[in-house]
Amino acid sequence: MERHKTNDNATREYSSPACSLHEWEAEPVAATAALDICIKRIYADAAPADGYRVLVDRLWPRGIRKETAALDEWLREAAPGTELRKWFGHDPQRWQEFRRRYRAELRARDGALEALRRRAAHGRVTLLYGAKDPRINHAVVLQEFLRGT
Repeated sequence: MERHKTNDNATREYSSPACSLHEWEAEPVAATAALDICIKRIYADAAPADGYRVLVDRLWPRGIRKETAALDEWLREAAPGTELRKWFGHDPQRWQEFRRRYRAELRARDGALEALRRRAAHGRVTLLYGAKDPRINHAVVLQEFLRGT
């Protein structure tokens, strides 16, 4: 029998590691859990250290072939809505307001992002984006949101 602590400090018993994995993945991840979430431009070379690679853009990035993107998942739902994306236009003067509006969008679909949190609690997840600026883009906001910061 295996024993595992849950987020509420209760102890559960499972008959095998496979059973515990199934039950454990269904539990929501606490906002304080250490999540291994990185961000990377999709135009950079893929590396084994990237772990689970997720494209978080609503539009497919120009010049990238789907066959060579080395993606594990394309999660369009994690990207800003079309209206917000167009309004922002990567204008640094709109960055703070973009962050506020995008976080509001993310709160509305928080349940859909729970699978990413669970995965990041158990191994590296790399959020891939196509924007040119590594500091002012939606992946930065998404990373913060998923980590609960």
